[in-house]
Amino acid sequence: MSNTLNGKVVLVTGASSGIGEATALALSAEGARVAVGARRADRLEALVGKAPGEMLALDLDVADPESVRAAVAKTVEHFGALDILVNNAGVMLAGPIAGADTTEWTRMIDTNLLGSMYMVHAALPHLLERKGAVVQVSSTSGRIASAGNGAYAATKFGINAFSEALRQEVTTQGVRVVVVEPGFVATELVDHITHPMMQAAAQNIAASMRTLQPDDIANAVVYAINQPEHVAVNEILIRPTDQTQ
Repeated sequence: MSNTLNGKVVLVTGASSGIGEATALALSAEGARVAVGARRADRLEALVGKAPGEMLALDLDVADPESVRAAVAKTVEHFGALDILVNNAGVMLAGPIAGADTTEWTRMIDTNLLGSMYMVHAALPHLLERKGAVVQVSSTSGRIASAGNGAYAATKFGINAFSEALRQEVTTQGVRVVVVEPGFVATELVDHITHPMMQAAAQNIAASMRTLQPDDIANAVVYAINQPEHVAVNEILIRPTDQTQ
């Protein structure tokens, strides 16, 4: 265990499964005090029971600005500070543009993009005070859009754009911004897909390769924020070796 994160306060969104859960546990193992937020409170309580260090469960809907502000306030009230925000909450509702259920577009924009922005807005005063860090979990879809993933890719391109603007605004004030772009990871994300053809395609892709595991992404997050204060790892692109796009 390094000493860099000992006592640091981290807030992880979307922590009830997958990358968020793995990242929360990895940061806890590094000595951080971790607040975990999600809508599935029962899963968070189970996560708190597995954590090696102090962990606080928060009922959080990132698409609701009031819920976001309350989660940040409760984190600071409980731990006395906020050093690192890990924006991980997201949904992937893949499907072709023609004939799309546009309410799914709204849900992805509200959760993936606006949710990430709301979290940054609420946490930033505390992160500036502590010269902390923001970790934005984006995707390879934030670099390369593909047929059947237009709306999802738009949210991830948006996260990347927002993160770069944020970096330019806060880097000279000591806040580091890290964008992590995973390729295909074995998580519940593909289970969100309602379009039968796209869900089958995602399952076929997963079966065709050695997919990344949530711990692989968690390890990248720990690496980035464990760097000395003068080192900013601004972007990490992580694909399975077998993934071509």
